[in-house]
Amino acid sequence: MKKSVLKIGLFSMVLLGIVSCKNKEKELADQRITELEIYVDSLKAANADELEANWDKIQMDFDRKNSEASDAITNLDNETKTSSQEKINSSTTKYDELKVSVTAKAEVKKAAAKPSASQLLRDRLFGAGKIGEDMSFAWVNKDNILKVYDTFFQSYKDNKGDFSREDYDEIKLMYEALDNRKNTVEKEGLTTEDNNKIASIKFKFGPMFKTNRIGAKSRETAEAKE
Repeated sequence: MKKSVLKIGLFSMVLLGIVSCKNKEKELADQRITELEIYVDSLKAANADELEANWDKIQMDFDRKNSEASDAITNLDNETKTSSQEKINSSTTKYDELKVSVTAKAEVKKAAAKPSASQLLRDRLFGAGKIGEDMSFAWVNKDNILKVYDTFFQSYKDNKGDFSREDYDEIKLMYEALDNRKNTVEKEGLTTEDNNKIASIKFKFGPMFKTNRIGAKSRETAEAKE
């Protein structure tokens, strides 16, 4: 009789130990899942710029918390594991949606910050940031206009072999805009000497530009037929 009681007692202790262990595993799993859910919800409420600036660390933190939650449900019974996995999947879906949004905004900013082909051409011919979309040349005056023409002409000669047909169309617009600015500057005290030097540059540039532009069109037409 005593042996039976002892066996029952030992069995009860083992059973209690197993139940206690299972309860602790369930508690740990619930804790890890809750931590994941809270973290993802906090991200959805955060400032978009802060998310973008710290995304690499956010990615690492999410991966760690997601992994901890997944590891914690490994030894749970099938029913509990299934419901727990659904919670993890729900948080993962929310995170993935947020990731798509943050990544898309970052790509838009990156594209906006990248200079257009037209801007790169303006920078090459007149200096970085000198001319914007309006091509107003407001910074050009009687004291620097000769240098502007000279810089433009020298840069043009150095790069004329690299220009496409579209580039030549853009160059024509820039050159005409510079000439319009010259008409204004002449009334502001442009010296005769500088005016004559500009005329010399224009005399050399005109025929050269016309020939090069025709050449670019012919070259692109020939390449298109190949």
